[in-house]
Amino acid sequence: MGCAQGKCCLPRHPRRGSSCAVGGRGDHGGATLGRAAVPGAGLVLEYAALAVAGLYPDSPARESQDAHLVATRFAGDPDLHLFAVFDGHGAAGAACAGFARDALLRLLLASPSLAADPAAAFREAMLGANAEMHAAPGVDDSMSGTTAVAALVAGGALHVANVGDSRAVAGVWRAGRVVAEDLSWDQTPFRADERARVKACGARVMSVEQVEGMRDPEAEGWAPDEGDPPRVWARDGLYPGTAFTRSLGDLAAEAVGVVAEPEVKSVEITPSHLFFVVASDGVFEFLSSQEVVDRVATYPDPRDACSAIAAESYKLWLEHENRTDDITIVIVHIRDMENGVTKQTMVVSGHQ
Repeated sequence: MGCAQGKCCLPRHPRRGSSCAVGGRGDHGGATLGRAAVPGAGLVLEYAALAVAGLYPDSPARESQDAHLVATRFAGDPDLHLFAVFDGHGAAGAACAGFARDALLRLLLASPSLAADPAAAFREAMLGANAEMHAAPGVDDSMSGTTAVAALVAGGALHVANVGDSRAVAGVWRAGRVVAEDLSWDQTPFRADERARVKACGARVMSVEQVEGMRDPEAEGWAPDEGDPPRVWARDGLYPGTAFTRSLGDLAAEAVGVVAEPEVKSVEITPSHLFFVVASDGVFEFLSSQEVVDRVATYPDPRDACSAIAAESYKLWLEHENRTDDITIVIVHIRDMENGVTKQTMVVSGHQ
């Protein structure tokens, strides 16, 4: 099993001559490149991963709270390949993300149902990682935790499990263009079903403005791009205040419905599936799924796409705020094993 896992952080102020810098086409910005065959489906995966530490002027020594995982030939099976991103939050967010990454890897490796029922294996592993985190002596997850989005290529199928608001999306060739196909759904109080679920567990759902009496506390007309987002609060206190409805960790939030149960989506990989992206919300905060897919589709090398998207995300954060979030992105191209060509290659070269 080839396994590259961790938090590879770019310097906040890249030094002249540094190989770790967000760059343009051909520079790769420190992104790593790998290839893995999927012999049972006649495919080859070409993938790249890049992580950029957030810029926090008030906390210049702050470490990145993102982690990621790439494990090819998973469990010794040449047809199984795992790609995952974890976005920690809270005072112990980095520890939570790292713990979740390691625990998910170990629990999936030990799962007897991984090949036969990946969705069940993901559910058991994520719930197990959550329980282990609560009991871990070196990780205080009382008010800290992490998202987790994991994509497993299993032969000719792709299985995606998601907890929180990191995201996976595929680029699919349809009607002469590359279209975004979401492989996960952000679990936030913006979703009516998630809002109803946490309320049934006793939560209040309000933005900070509503908590402070600046808006009607009963109103539910939150705009995704205006003001503070809706958050989950305990009935009797000003905690946990999470802007997501599912996570690993966050022990204090579990009582009001912030759970570790993943949503799992499975799709058949067809010749129209050109690539998929797994990334933290540092990417998707200001870029839509379609905008990310459009950018990936213009680069034949996934390292260049990682660098371009990370640079664009970083720039957009600074246009909207005086800081940036941690940014982590994994891009996986899906190629035919016989000729190594996808329609994406044709799009980039202009031969559509």
